[in-house]
Amino acid sequence: MQMLGILAFVLALLFSVMIHEFGHYVTAKRYGMKVSEFFLGFGARIWSTQRGETEFGIKAIPAGGYCKIEGMIPTDTMPVGEEDRAFYRASSGRKLIVLGAGSFLHFVLGYVLIFILFAGVGVNQLLPTISQVSPKSGAAAAGLQPGDEVLSINGVKVTDWYNDVKVIRNSGGKSLALEIKRGAETLSIIATPTLEKVDGKPRWILGIINNVGLKRTNPITSFKSSALVTRDFIYASVKSLGQLPSKIPSLWGQSVGGEKRDANGLVGVVGVARASGQAIGSGKLSPAERLATFILIIASLNIFVGIFNLLPLLPLDGGHMAVAIADEIRAFFARLRGRPRPAAIDVTILTPVTMVVFVLLAALTLLLLFADIVNPVNLNL
Repeated sequence: MQMLGILAFVLALLFSVMIHEFGHYVTAKRYGMKVSEFFLGFGARIWSTQRGETEFGIKAIPAGGYCKIEGMIPTDTMPVGEEDRAFYRASSGRKLIVLGAGSFLHFVLGYVLIFILFAGVGVNQLLPTISQVSPKSGAAAAGLQPGDEVLSINGVKVTDWYNDVKVIRNSGGKSLALEIKRGAETLSIIATPTLEKVDGKPRWILGIINNVGLKRTNPITSFKSSALVTRDFIYASVKSLGQLPSKIPSLWGQSVGGEKRDANGLVGVVGVARASGQAIGSGKLSPAERLATFILIIASLNIFVGIFNLLPLLPLDGGHMAVAIADEIRAFFARLRGRPRPAAIDVTILTPVTMVVFVLLAALTLLLLFADIVNPVNLNL
């Protein structure tokens, strides 16, 4: 089962790459740019087909993919008569849309997966089904039993126990009319909360502990909840990237010093694949919980990759976007001075900076790979 989870992760990752590149492809075509290749993978061609002016295909190394837009830099040679279709000839606004479309679709995919989680699979919530009844409590005195399902409190239907339980907490000790489902029977029970200390604070309670399990929500609630979770994931991704430099020394210690691996620290692709395998192969989780955990991993990964790709560093899309913005700033000041628009920045002059960033990212990738192999993160699933 664990290998099945790793395989599922690989397929999900390749699908995410394809979605990312499709964002570049569809926006570039929309603005008349020439797209000559759309490939999943790198290296030798395994299969390809020509559709119009674009060659679609699969290559031997499943480590990403690419969408080749012609004329990315001014020195690129365009076919005669198609010079205006070069990427660098487009307006800055169109460049930004094409470059940002990949990350945008990562966010969309992440949101859709979270929506599927809420509306289709369900998320862990407190359920209205009682798992334990405390002796000498108001619940025990009223005759409540493990397995009872609370249908309503004071005539109000129970829909979300996390919120509905506040009626008990705010009761002030007054008796509550509960409608209970016990097996095939529906019972009416009067129960009186008692004042107890919970975490050092006085609180009115019945003395019951509820089951926790997956529960689906309606599409409207799922729509809102998915947006909130996506927002939280974006915030967490930005925060993680801001903390990335400070976490590298501890990662080094965990990799070569034998220190315990921090589950909240940096994790590479191999580590995420292993976590996916643990989620799918876990004997502690139900099949639905395994699927929910896997969906959450893939959704959060897409959102993180979307944010990471927007970093203003070449060769990332965010770096090219920064160049396009710099072009527009230069053009703005040229207009203020009554001068013609300057030529677009040739990103090849930034090659030394690009290479430094590439080497640093490659070094971090290798360190993560080493850590994920010799000292992997264990989720205890």
